[in-house]
Amino acid sequence: MHVVDPPAVTIPPIETEKDTGGSPLQTSPILDIEHAVVEDDPRLWSDTRKTAILFIISGASMIAGLCANIQNPANAQIEQQLHASSGQISLSLSLFILVQGNFPILWSALSEIKGRKLVYLASVSFFTLGSTVVAVSKSIGLVIGMRILQAIGSSAVISIGAATLADVYEPHQRGTKMGVFYCAPLLGPSLGPIIGGVLTQALSWRAVFWFLVIWGGIMFSAFLFLFKDTFRRERSLAYQNILRRRMQEPRLSEAEMFDGQKRVGELLPRDVEAQPSIATAGDAKDIALSFSNVNPFPPYAKILRRKYNLVILIPSGLLFAFGFSIAYTCARTLSLYYDYDALKTGLVLLSFGIGSMLGSILGGQWSDRTLARLTAENGGVSFPEMRLESTKIAMWVLPPAVIGYAWICQERVHIAAMCTMLFLSGFFSIWIYSSTLAYIVDSNTGRSSSAVAANSSIRGTFAFIAAEVAVPLQNAIGDGGLYTIWAGLMLIAELIILLALYKGKQWREASIEKERQK
Repeated sequence: MHVVDPPAVTIPPIETEKDTGGSPLQTSPILDIEHAVVEDDPRLWSDTRKTAILFIISGASMIAGLCANIQNPANAQIEQQLHASSGQISLSLSLFILVQGNFPILWSALSEIKGRKLVYLASVSFFTLGSTVVAVSKSIGLVIGMRILQAIGSSAVISIGAATLADVYEPHQRGTKMGVFYCAPLLGPSLGPIIGGVLTQALSWRAVFWFLVIWGGIMFSAFLFLFKDTFRRERSLAYQNILRRRMQEPRLSEAEMFDGQKRVGELLPRDVEAQPSIATAGDAKDIALSFSNVNPFPPYAKILRRKYNLVILIPSGLLFAFGFSIAYTCARTLSLYYDYDALKTGLVLLSFGIGSMLGSILGGQWSDRTLARLTAENGGVSFPEMRLESTKIAMWVLPPAVIGYAWICQERVHIAAMCTMLFLSGFFSIWIYSSTLAYIVDSNTGRSSSAVAANSSIRGTFAFIAAEVAVPLQNAIGDGGLYTIWAGLMLIAELIILLALYKGKQWREASIEKERQK
C-alpha cells in the first residue's frame, strides 16, 4: 500500500539488522521507492514542462495507432503494383501488430540502462527509416521486412510512454494522464483509414508512407529539442537491487566476524514494493547498469508469475484485441455490403475513434476520482485495486453495445445506427481499458516499464490472433455471430476484472511475502 497524499510518503522506522547487543543498526524513517530522493525530481517539474512531455509522448504514440491501419486503403493498389497476393498483404499487417506488441520488452530494458530519451530517439529513427524504405520499395518482400522495422520503431512509446508518465506524475494523478496519453493512439485506427484513403486517391500508396516519414521526423525533433529525460535510476528496481548488494557486502563480512556464519537474505528484504527505498540522489554514483542487470526476460516472467498481474493482463489483452478486430472487420463490411470507398469508411470508423478518445479521457478522470474517494474512506491510504472500482459503471453497457453492433451489421441497418454502436463500443471498452492499464502501472512499483511491456506483449499477441481469425469467422458466421462471440468475451473480461478487484490485493501481498522469504 502507499499513501496518496502528501506526495512525499514516509515509511515508519524498520529494523534491518541488529548488532550483538540486540539494538537496531538502522531505525530512521526513509522513503519508499516511488519517492526515493533524486536530483532534479520530475515530480517537481512545472506543470508546463509536464504537459509538454505528455503531449510529446502522446504525439509519438499516435504513430503506433496510425501505422497499423493507415495502409488498409492502399492495400489494393499495393497488391496490383507490386504483384503481391492477398496473403502477403495480410502478412504485412498481422506481423506488424505482433512485432509491435512484443518488442517493447527489449525497449523497456534498454530504457533502464540508457534512460527514456535515447530510446525514444533510437526507436523513432528506426520507424522513420522503415517508412522511407517502404515508400520506395519495388517488391512486397521488402515492404514486409520494412513494416517489421516500422513496428520495432513504433513500439517503444507503447511501454515507455506509460513508464514516463509514472516518472512524472504521482499515482493519484495517473488515471487522468493515462486517459490523455491514450487519446492519440486510439484515434489512429479511425484517422488512419481517412488519411490513407485521401493520400492514396489523390497521389498514390507511396504517399501514405511519405506522410509517416514526415510525422516521424517531427517527433524525432520534438524528442531531441523539447524532451528532457524523466528516468531516475534511484526509482528503478534494478538499481535498487544492485545497491542493496553493494551495501550488504561489508555488513556481511562484519557479521561473519561475530559468528562465522553467512546470513544471506537476512540483512534486507528483497522486494522493493514491500520495503523502503535505500537509494537517494548521490548514492553510489559509480554504479552503472548493464543488460545483465536489466535482462527483460526474468522480470517479464516474474510479472506473469504474479497471479494478480496475469489476471488483469488477460482482460486488458481482450479489450485491445476487440478494438483492433472491430476496426479491421468494419472496413470490410462497409466495402462489401454498403459499397463505401476508403474515405467514407474512414469517416464511419471515426465514430469508434471519437468514442474511444472520450472514454479514455472521461474514464481516466473517473478512475482518479474513484481512487481519491476510496482513499479518503480508507483513512488516506490507498492500494492499486481501488482504481478498478471505476470500471463497474461501464461493465453494464459494453456487452449490450457489442451485441447491438453485431446485429446492426448483420441486418444491414442504416449507417447511423452502426455509428452509434461503434461510438458506444469504443467509449465503454476504453473506459475499462484505461483503468486496467493504470492498475498495471500502480501495482508494479519499480517495474512499471516492464509491466507495461508485458501488457503490450499480451495484447499484441491477442490482436495478432484476432486479426488472423477475424475474416474466416466473418465469412463463416457473419458479423452477427462474430460479435456475439466478442460480446461474450467482453463479459468474461469484465468478470476477470472483478476478480482482480476483490482478490488482487490478497494475491499481491502474498506474492510480495513469498518473494521476500525466498
